Formats: sequence, structure tokens, C-alpha cells
Amino acid sequence: MIPPVAMRRLGARALQRYGVSPLSQWRWASTGSSSEAADAFEKKFSRTITKVEHESPPGNLSKRSDHFVEGIMPFMVPTYVRPAPVMVRGSGCYLWDMENKQYLDFTAGIAVTSLGHSDTGLSEVISRQSEILIHASNLFHNKHTGKLSQALISTTLTSGAMRTATQAFICNSGTEANEAALKFARKVGHSLDTSGTKHEIVSFQGSFHGRTFGALSATPNPKYQAPFAPMVPGFKYGKYNDIDQLPTLITEKTCGVIVEPIQGEGGVNVASAEFLTALRARCDQVGAVLIFDEIQCGLSRTGSLWAHAHPSLRPKDGSKPAHPDILTTAKALGNGFPIGATIISSDTVGKYIKVGDHGTTFGGSPLASAVGNHVLTRLANKDLQDSVNSRSQTFIRGLKRLQEKYPDAVSEIRGRGLILGLQLTAPYVSKVADILGSARDKGLLIISAGEGCIRFVPPLVITDAEIEVGLGILEEAMSEVIN
Repeated sequence: MIPPVAMRRLGARALQRYGVSPLSQWRWASTGSSSEAADAFEKKFSRTITKVEHESPPGNLSKRSDHFVEGIMPFMVPTYVRPAPVMVRGSGCYLWDMENKQYLDFTAGIAVTSLGHSDTGLSEVISRQSEILIHASNLFHNKHTGKLSQALISTTLTSGAMRTATQAFICNSGTEANEAALKFARKVGHSLDTSGTKHEIVSFQGSFHGRTFGALSATPNPKYQAPFAPMVPGFKYGKYNDIDQLPTLITEKTCGVIVEPIQGEGGVNVASAEFLTALRARCDQVGAVLIFDEIQCGLSRTGSLWAHAHPSLRPKDGSKPAHPDILTTAKALGNGFPIGATIISSDTVGKYIKVGDHGTTFGGSPLASAVGNHVLTRLANKDLQDSVNSRSQTFIRGLKRLQEKYPDAVSEIRGRGLILGLQLTAPYVSKVADILGSARDKGLLIISAGEGCIRFVPPLVITDAEIEVGLGILEEAMSEVIN
């Protein structure tokens, strides 16, 4: 039997090569074992297994996290309520805390680490570029930003996701990508109507577009907006997937419409093909810019490079999917390194944007862009996308088993690819936090979305075996909380 300490050090993928099932890994890793035995095992297989380096936690383990948190909390603005674990390292689909407890990560840093934690290829890119040039400012060109912009355009056009994607603005985050999109839409509106009347921006209930004032104003959730009211004027909110409202919601005053093809934060709600097509048609009628926010659902998370081009979101008559004028992305583009991008069409947007209209100090740095180039190449790979579609079926089958076991508690399974949601019924909505906490105690990280929805956005490199292990832990957690 492989010593548990060695299993924790080596990670799941290496162990699977030696026939150790994921379930066995979890069960064995919960038992005690000597560090000497682990060292002996690692030495025996040192030529074929890559060791995950880390420090063994010294001292009283049961109090380390508590003492650490107590020591740093007074210095941190309390914008988050965080559970006890202090994460110190990761590998693949796993994280470890200060007590060296292992967690299977079904959150991927909120749909960020699509290539997994501590990816070797990405680490090499960061290391190599950091030794050459990290930052030179946007006062000068660097070879990586232009290359990334070109790659975003070419892969987007190849995927059939935009009619005329021609330019990209590289920034630092999703909220910045959306902020740029909203500003560009306003600029188009002012250019088309110099009176200033064409300035309204439409978004939809359940959306989440970011926390800067512009992006926050497009996020109609009182929880986020109320403490900072009033919002930026000129924003209107509609009902997601409601086509009948569009003639009165989107008018000649509308300069832009922003929508998530799949609402992540709002509860993993999927836009219908008919809704997206109707949005495109109405924007064309009134001369408004259509913005697709794919910060969470894009970059192959659905099995297609962009979610709105997924086969399930294409019109039933066989016509092409609705195309945006602006497409925003971030999160997975850096696999944890801060980066975002706003992709635009020159026909409807780019021709109105002039030098000085927008800018960024850090956006498009050589380091960030080198990272983005590497990550995009791998995420746009068809083999990975096929794998996502396959893993999605494994995930959905497992979620259906949970639905069958708890029919009174589970009402619906939503999503595409590896952005999925398990919606609980009204009597059990209040139990979500308890389920998440129980799962975490048992070694599984999951998050919530919307009202009573458990959200699954694991790394895209997750295996079928890891999915089954995680769903097994979730079943145990639900049994503990619901029964």
C-alpha cells in the first residue's frame, strides 16, 4: 500500500499511473502514516513520478490555520467571509491547506484554473518570461500583446463565433473587459447620435458583470448595488430569456446590450438560442451594440471555444449562432494570472474608437500576454474540447443519480459542458451552505450560485475518476445535511 503522506505529495495523476484508484487515494489519505514510509516510496519511484515539492507543516497542526488567520485578519479589508482552510499549494485538480489536508477542487478558482493548479507548462512560461521582461508599459509595443490579440481574433473567427472579429483590447480582469465593452458601446452611441440620447445600456436579471461602477451598474442585484447606490445612470434591466419584452426594452435610446450566454453567478442559467437570436435582431434594428460576456462560460468551458457558439445554442433552423459585436473574456485566459480581453468588430465598434478613448497601465504586459498566448493555444485545442464534452456527460449522469436519490430536494440540472448547476427545491435552498461546508470537511470544494443552486466549474483537465470521487463526496454531504 502506498503511504498516505506520499499520496498527498505525489498527486492523483501520478498515482493513477500505478493503478491506485481515486477512491482509494481518498480513503487511504485519511489514515495515518509515517513520513519515513513516504520518503521510501518516493525514492523507489523517483525516476518516473514528479514530486510535488512542499514543506511539511511543523508544530501543532490543529491550531496553525486559526492562529494564522487571527494574525492576518486585522490587516485585511473584510470584503469576504472565508471558511477556515488556508490554501498553500495545488496540483492538477487538488488543493492542500496548511494542515496538509487534500481537497478535490470543483471550483477551479471560480472557473479560472481550467488547466489545473500549478500547471508545469504555464509555470515554465511565467518563469522564462519573468527573466526576460515583465512590464514596459503601453507606451511601447511588445511582441506578446500583438500575438495574443491576433490569436484571439483568429481562433474566434475559426470557431464561427463572430461575424467580423478584428481587434482586441487586452486588460487585467473580467470587470475591466466589461468596463471597456460598456465604454465602447457608449462611444458608438454618442457617435451615432451626437445629441446624447442614445446612451442607455440594457442588461438582465440574474447577471453578474463585475464590481467596477459601470459593470456593477449592469449587475441588477441589490446585494451588490445597494451599498454603493446610486449606480451609473442610463442602465435598464430585462428578464432573461424573455423575447416578448425586447421591443420596449431595447429602443432607439439603447446604445448597448450586455448578456451572458450562460449566467454563472446567477444560477447557471442558459440563454435560449431564440433569445440570443432575437437580441441580435433587435440590436440591428435600433443600431445598438450587442455584447456577450463570456468571462465565466467561455474558453471551452462548454466544450466549444465560446459558449454562444455551442451547438445547443444554435438556432433550430440550422442558421448560424447569434453573433456579438463585442465579446469579453478573462478568468481562464490566464489560468490564475490576471488578464482579460475585449474582442470587437471594426465594422460596428472599432471604427468609432480613437486613440486616447481608453487605456490601461498593466493590461497587455509582456508577462500577462505570454501567459495568455500559452493558455489560449491549449484551451482552443479540439481534443480538450472533446474531453470536456465527454466529462460533462459523466458529470450529468452523476448529478442525475443524485436527483433520483433526492427527488424532493433536487429540482433541476442546468448548464453545458463543465459549467453545471444542481438546483435545490424551495424547502432545501437554505441547506446549500451546510452542504458546501460538509463537502469541504470531507475534502471537496464546491460553490453556490443564484438562489439554492450548487455550481460546478472544475478544471477542464479533470478525469472521469475524479468526477466520480467528487460526486461520491457530495452524495455523502447531501445525505448528512438533508436526511
